[in-house]
Amino acid sequence: MAEMISKEQIKNIWGFSKEVGIDKENLYCMIERISNKDSMRKLTKLQANRLINELIAIKDKERKVKRRTDEAGRDDTVAMRRKIYALCEKLGWNDNNNRIDGFCKRMFDVEKIQWLDKRQCYMLIEALKDMVKRQ
Repeated sequence: MAEMISKEQIKNIWGFSKEVGIDKENLYCMIERISNKDSMRKLTKLQANRLINELIAIKDKERKVKRRTDEAGRDDTVAMRRKIYALCEKLGWNDNNNRIDGFCKRMFDVEKIQWLDKRQCYMLIEALKDMVKRQ
């Protein structure tokens, strides 16, 4: 018979699930998907390790998502750039800064988003909103 889950593994599962924001219901869905069991205590050590590895992978994936920092640029367009970044996140563009910068280059012949003026930012926001609607 396979060894059953340890107390340490249970602590790790609850800790990692809390870190990545997985609630109890979704955690138990993951347990059922991995093991076809309805209780964490019924898991074997191998199944518990699989679950822990999935939670770690989710945590690592979240860590790799780049958060935009807006340290340079025009002071009068800071709020507008935040809106642009929020729209980029909806489009799934936050993994590569070159994507939005290339879009700015194509639309306005400006190399970086930080260099746009208010009118250009407004036009970019409207274009991104239209793209979000089409998605």
